[in-house]
Amino acid sequence: MKLRYAALLLVSGFAQAEDSCGSVTIADMNWSSATVIANVDKFILEHGYGCDAELVPGDTMPTTVSMMEKGEPDIAPELWTNSAKETLERGVAEKRLRFAGKSLSDGGEEGFWVPQYLVDQYPEIATIEGVKKHSKLFVHPESKELSGFYGCPAGWNCQISANNLFNALELEQSGFELIDPGSGAGLSGSIAKAYAREQGWFGYYWAPTAVLGKYKMVKVDTGNGIDEQEFLTCTTQEDCENPKVTMYPPSAVHSVTTEDFASKAPAAYEYITKRSFTNAQMNELLAWMEDNQADGDAAMYHYLSENPESWKAWVPEDVAAKVSKALASM
Repeated sequence: MKLRYAALLLVSGFAQAEDSCGSVTIADMNWSSATVIANVDKFILEHGYGCDAELVPGDTMPTTVSMMEKGEPDIAPELWTNSAKETLERGVAEKRLRFAGKSLSDGGEEGFWVPQYLVDQYPEIATIEGVKKHSKLFVHPESKELSGFYGCPAGWNCQISANNLFNALELEQSGFELIDPGSGAGLSGSIAKAYAREQGWFGYYWAPTAVLGKYKMVKVDTGNGIDEQEFLTCTTQEDCENPKVTMYPPSAVHSVTTEDFASKAPAAYEYITKRSFTNAQMNELLAWMEDNQADGDAAMYHYLSENPESWKAWVPEDVAAKVSKALASM
C-alpha cells in the first residue's frame, strides 16, 4: 500500500513539474505591434497558465544575443527574424532557442500602394500598367507637369529597394518623379492628406502599421510575382546596377523562445505556437492605439475584450475560461 501511495506521489510530482510554468520573462520590444503581443502574452500566461510573467525591455539584436548567451528573456513575441537569421539558426541548432510559430501569419508586408477609392473608380490602377496609364492622377506636390511617387525616407534601409524598384519599373519614363518624404511622419502624412482630399497617391509603405489600418490602400501588382533571389542579391543592394522587377517578398516574423522555457512549460509554449495575428487584425489594432493614444496594456485589454473568437482559438477551453474571468474582473 505504501509503495502504491509513493508511486502515486511520484506520478503526481512529475505531472506538476510538467505543467509548472513558474517565472517567465517576455521581451517588450520598442515598436507598437510587438508591445501589443507582449502584453497579450503576459495576460494570457498569467491568468490562463498561472505563470509569474514579467515584461522586460527588448530590441531585435540585444534580445536575440541575450537569449542565446544568458537564456533570457524566455520569450521574444515578435522578432523580424531575417535581421538576425544566422544567430537564431545557430541558437536552434545548439538547442538554446526554438522558433515557436509566426507572430504575424502574413509576415511583414512591403509594397507600392494606391488608395482604395481610386481603385474603386479605376480598377486597373491595382496593376502597375494601370498606374502608368493613369499617371496624371498622381499629381506631384511641387509640379503640375510631373506625377509623384513617394519613396522611403532617406537613411532607412527600404530606401534602397524602393529606389531600385522605381528604376526597374521605369516609372520616370512614365512621368513620375521619386519624392523623398523626409521622415516616416512625412510619408504617413502624405497619405493622410491625400485621403482627406480624395486625391491620387502612389508610393512605398509597409504593414502592419496604424496607417494601413486607418486608410484603406491596395498593393499594386507589378505582374511579375516575387523573385526572392533577385530581391536579396540586387534589389536590396545599393550597388545594384541593373535592377529587375519583383514584388517584395514577405518578411518572416516569428515568436522565439528559449529551449528551457519550451521544456519546462510545454502547455504555455504550445499557446505561443498558436498565437498569431494577421496583418489586417494588427493594422486595425494599431490604428485603434493611435486614435486612442493607448499603450500596449490598454491595447491588450481592448483586443482580448473585443475579439474573444480570435484568441480563444489559441488556448484550451479551461484556459479560455480563466482568461475570460480575469478580463471580467478588470
